[in-house]
Amino acid sequence: MAGMSNQSYLSVWCREFSEEQMMARFSEFLGTVPFSASQPGFSYLTIRAVDPSEPPIFEQDLRVVPLDPAGIIELARDHLHSDCAYETQAHWDLWSFEPGSAAGFRNEPQPLELICYGEDYDSGAWNENGHLQANLGFEHLFTGHAGLLGFRQGTPVPAQSPEEARFLEAMAWPENLEKYQEKTRENIRRLIEWVRNVEKAIPEGRIRLWSEGEENFEARLEEILAAR
Repeated sequence: MAGMSNQSYLSVWCREFSEEQMMARFSEFLGTVPFSASQPGFSYLTIRAVDPSEPPIFEQDLRVVPLDPAGIIELARDHLHSDCAYETQAHWDLWSFEPGSAAGFRNEPQPLELICYGEDYDSGAWNENGHLQANLGFEHLFTGHAGLLGFRQGTPVPAQSPEEARFLEAMAWPENLEKYQEKTRENIRRLIEWVRNVEKAIPEGRIRLWSEGEENFEARLEEILAAR
């Protein structure tokens, strides 16, 4: 649907993050990932040096035999440099609205990307992105679509596509909107639980949840949880 391509992120800044400590912090972060029940493990590893314009110095497809955090760290250690970024992929389970499905909602694997930024990579990209970062997936999985959730529901706008028109038509039924609110809140609760686990694993880290489409993503999540 139009307007549904914004991404959401979890960023972590660590107090101590020397080259010697990078893999330990990355391992702690990876150990918190709430894997999908049907697709556990990390399915890809890419290592980049200097900046994103350079071709990867290492790539491995792990979909046949996904790895645990220890396996990813073992591969990454052979390319340990402060000017490198380490990107791995996994899946976690979230609810999504599927107009064509019988139930209307599916609890299914959604992609995750986990990145560790060395402090000398890409002119200090970690300052903005965090030493550790997770691309959580589509923003609307946590905020809902078309401003339908929370206290600040806006004036309805014309549908921008046939798919969006079907969505808005479905949400015109109170029982569908109620279920949409319920499933979105469940996604938010899963995210909050993950954040708490990251806080325990990296107690001295500073954590930020943010997204491309919300000025204050965390406040928006709190609002949706509180609205009834």
